[in-house]
Amino acid sequence: MPKTLASINDYLLKQSYDYEILVVDNGSKDRTSEVVKNLESQIKGLKLISGSAGVGKGFAVKKGTLEAKGDLRVFTDADNSTPLQELEKMWPYFQQGYDIVIGSRNVKGAILDPPQPFLRKYVLGTGFKLLRKIILGLWDIEDTQCGFKVFNKRSAEAIFPKVKTLDFAFDAEVLAIARRQDFKVKEAPVYWKNDIDSKVKFKSIVKMAIDLVIIKINLIKGIYD
Repeated sequence: MPKTLASINDYLLKQSYDYEILVVDNGSKDRTSEVVKNLESQIKGLKLISGSAGVGKGFAVKKGTLEAKGDLRVFTDADNSTPLQELEKMWPYFQQGYDIVIGSRNVKGAILDPPQPFLRKYVLGTGFKLLRKIILGLWDIEDTQCGFKVFNKRSAEAIFPKVKTLDFAFDAEVLAIARRQDFKVKEAPVYWKNDIDSKVKFKSIVKMAIDLVIIKINLIKGIYD
């Protein structure tokens, strides 16, 4: 966390716009809250948001995005897999009228360092992508799960109050809601520092598949409308 926040701070201090840095801690047991509180006096705009323990990444991102005040709202992983500098690739798309720009590891120009292992890329990654496309119909989006996404204020405040999924499949739900509400989405290639020891294992994929079915049922019922 200190390394990630230092990198983010170094980048933002050079920018001309106002900003805030929100860290959402979902009841972790690794001293995250203590570390962030100790850095609040050193890093401009840094704020700790405490969530309920063990309720999932989707809940954390939803909470942070809705508490943010910016005209543009970025969420990124705490391990800094995609450095904040990648935002430079995304700003032009908002000027072109897009509401949401999502980082992608699966489109031309993306860099994975190091490349994903065979099992994770072709069995877990490709398998989930195909399942997600079939169930939710997001055929033109290659990577829903990259943890680096930017929303304008209007889309963030329209979409995130309706998010129901608390775990990893929330990304797909967010984009399904975006499509249902006719927001313009752009997929942009990013640099991704690949963690070969990622905690997203096969049992997580099974849970995500179940969540996809629930999201589809919600779409049919019009819950997101």
